[in-house]
Amino acid sequence: MPAVGMGTALPIPVPHEVTKDAVLAAIELGFRHLDTAAMYGTEGPVGEAVADAVRRGLLRSREEVFVTSKLWCTTCHPELVLPSLRETLLKLQMEYVDLYLIHWPVCMKPGPITWPAKREDAVPFDFEGVWLAMEECHRLGLAKAIGVSNFTTRHLERVMSVATITPAVNQVELNPVWQQRTLRAYCAEKGIHVAAYSPLGGQNWNGSGEANAVLESEVLSEIAQARGKTVAQGYGIFIENDWANASLLGNLALVFCCITLFLHILLLFKMHQISLRWIHEQGVTWIVKSYNKGRLKQNIDIFGWELTEEDRLKISQIPQRKFVTAIALFSPEGEFTSVDLSEMDIVEE
Repeated sequence: MPAVGMGTALPIPVPHEVTKDAVLAAIELGFRHLDTAAMYGTEGPVGEAVADAVRRGLLRSREEVFVTSKLWCTTCHPELVLPSLRETLLKLQMEYVDLYLIHWPVCMKPGPITWPAKREDAVPFDFEGVWLAMEECHRLGLAKAIGVSNFTTRHLERVMSVATITPAVNQVELNPVWQQRTLRAYCAEKGIHVAAYSPLGGQNWNGSGEANAVLESEVLSEIAQARGKTVAQGYGIFIENDWANASLLGNLALVFCCITLFLHILLLFKMHQISLRWIHEQGVTWIVKSYNKGRLKQNIDIFGWELTEEDRLKISQIPQRKFVTAIALFSPEGEFTSVDLSEMDIVEE
């Protein structure tokens, strides 16, 4: 599994071609891990981008990319797992996925994907039946590896008690502000690789408008300023956006504002790299979502340097806060009539 990946989850739909072009740009930059899901609605453009990349010679074959997709909650029923994967493969125009994940330890009544879901549509999760169906997908060669996403240790225990194939991966929210220490220790013991989404703290699907806790971190800001990462990339973006146009020199106030803005953007870029480098040093694969080629290039530039022991110590002391929760999948109206929310939303530091 590649150490870095490109995610395609967006809080609002974008045109098919936009996703395809973004994935092609990522492949051109060197990304070889592409993350999609039935729920994202991006399986089609991801598959088209891979096929186009092969035609253009950016890839020698489909085998050069690692493609992950996910089983959505409405198909987390034993009899629907295999049909759902076959539908995913049809959209991807592929014979297999490299990794197929159960998207959430949440089961909903079968039907079209809706966002948010009705609370009364949540039903008990058949961990044994669904996981055994996932194992069948693997045995048929339709999924080279199988795993889970958003599972806590308690959810993993339910799977491990019946599994003949250990989940290969658990993809979870993970960044310096939500480090998942308990879960990472458990997964290391069980031989489950951890992958991180929201490595920059950017997922905000519930429309809360809350600040990004990673980019607001004083600790990360302090480390980024001391290390001075991303100067070259930041300068390039400064020029691309024409902030340094000579005509601005006639207005010193405007020049000062532009320089201030440039320095702020540069600091954010530094913090991005500090966060991604920290995740990489934990042995965790990270999946970053950006459709901007410049930011994708900057995000992948985390190799060839290391954090210091002092940096790591400071990051380990950052107050922890979980942002993504199962309750966010559902409408605030209505009631959970057949499931206990505490079984879905489990917080472990």
